[in-house]
Amino acid sequence: MSPTRTAAFFDLDKTIIAKSSTLAFGKPFYEGGLLSRRAVLRSAYANFMFSISGADHDQLEKMRAYLTQMVTGWDIDVVRQSVAETLHSIIDPLVYEEAVTLIEEHQAAGRDVIIVSASGIEVVEPIGAMLGVDHVIGTTLVAEEGRYTGEVDFYAYGPNKALAMRRLAEERGYDLAGSYAYSDSETDVPMLEAVGHPFAVNPDRALRRLAEEKGWPILTFARPVALRRRLGLDTRVGKAAAVAVAASAVGAVAMALVTRRKGHAA
Repeated sequence: MSPTRTAAFFDLDKTIIAKSSTLAFGKPFYEGGLLSRRAVLRSAYANFMFSISGADHDQLEKMRAYLTQMVTGWDIDVVRQSVAETLHSIIDPLVYEEAVTLIEEHQAAGRDVIIVSASGIEVVEPIGAMLGVDHVIGTTLVAEEGRYTGEVDFYAYGPNKALAMRRLAEERGYDLAGSYAYSDSETDVPMLEAVGHPFAVNPDRALRRLAEEKGWPILTFARPVALRRRLGLDTRVGKAAAVAVAASAVGAVAMALVTRRKGHAA
């Protein structure tokens, strides 16, 4: 029996959000004691260059090497805590309204929505939860005794994105020929070619040229909007965003109480 379920696969950076999801957390990682001031400035510069020019294969490889070297020895719990506490203040304003609308439309049509990102799973999972998607695929790093070793277990990049999508399709019974995919980068061509309905979103020059040759639709996302301003609580995205806002507020209060108690104890 052939698969009948379909899905919509979204790249994250510059497709759902306007910047690099990993580099956006430079400041909270610094405040959590994970980054030096110089590393924060370097991350900010890299994010700026990424936002104005995109990134080709060589640039992404350099970014990957830099980031894996940077996180070696980091405490995983501190990373997760930093992301959780600052998720809405950092990522919420960067989300494209057009992407949220598309996610809602696919979910209303009964399709699963999956984020497929080269960013680390510790960053991608909370963003996916905030957006109410069904599953996420991200890069996983090797860890020992709660700290990153600097080695990569699975790099969700290029052909590996398509490989992970096919594996998930086999597990969940997706018909990829009837499924959708969205990305901004030429490096995601294997991801786009894995489905029957590929879309180029804010494409870099190489992807735009290829999309025009292949007749793929080209979409422009240009309106970052805070999810809290368009919660739409009758939708899965709205409900997930509301839960994430509440959880973030609870986490902030808990952290303030812990800090206050430590201050009194001192």
